[in-house]
Amino acid sequence: MSEEQLPADLHGKMVVFGAKQIRRIWVEEQWFFSVVDIIAVLTDSDNPRNYWNMMKARERKESEVQLSTLCVQLKLTSSDGKSYKTDCVNIEAAFRLIQSIPSPKAEPFKRWLAKVGYERVREIENPELAQQRMRELYQQKGYPADWIEKRVRSIAVRDELTDEWRQRGVQEQNEFAILTAEISKAAFGVTPSQYKKLKGLQRENLRDHMTDLELIFTMLGEAATTEIARNKDAQGFDPNKRAAQEGGTVAGSARRQLEAKSGRKVVTRQNYLADKSKPKPKLPPKSESRE
Repeated sequence: MSEEQLPADLHGKMVVFGAKQIRRIWVEEQWFFSVVDIIAVLTDSDNPRNYWNMMKARERKESEVQLSTLCVQLKLTSSDGKSYKTDCVNIEAAFRLIQSIPSPKAEPFKRWLAKVGYERVREIENPELAQQRMRELYQQKGYPADWIEKRVRSIAVRDELTDEWRQRGVQEQNEFAILTAEISKAAFGVTPSQYKKLKGLQRENLRDHMTDLELIFTMLGEAATTEIARNKDAQGFDPNKRAAQEGGTVAGSARRQLEAKSGRKVVTRQNYLADKSKPKPKLPPKSESRE
């Protein structure tokens, strides 16, 4: 089974797999899927709930693994139209769950997981393979080669910056997000969340929908922040916040100079790779910026 054959439909409340549906819910920035629905799809059981209880008992006896610890209880709508608390798993836990299902229908998933695992081990040994895979994925989505090169370079610039933040005592997740927002505000006049709203994005990756120039100025702001943090030996959150503001300002000044010379705004509502099934938004003669 290839990646393209795995269940898709990332915009609804259910994933359709063959003639069956898997209920899901978006919680804390990730999808959670109904365990009994996964079991119904991957087994021939007439009673998926009973099958799930037997699975938990078998794993507990044979390997002392508590499958229930993989789950969270979330309210999902049942066939009667009412909502009930249901065992749900995120994607990582769903893959672990599938490994415990002794059904021929689950074998294609298990083989796919083994293949993915093998590929990741090879990429750890040879990181160039990961770069190659990334380029291939973007090509499959329809991105041209010149954009892909900028995107790959932007990832390297971002990684260098986050590595620098870690070494300088910045805490991941929340503080990273705050510093990134400071760079974006100084460079573009909008935070990443405002930027996504401007482009009509929800859970999509903002940078995957940036134009060439937006990517270039994003790289400039982050590369400048890295250089300033190093030269000033910024340690801790507040000094790195100032470095982020200064680095973003470098990119913001360059952006405004280009806009003055070209007569066009860099920040745009345009999605670089708009969904072909949706009508493309009508853009004004000059793209808009929220500054």
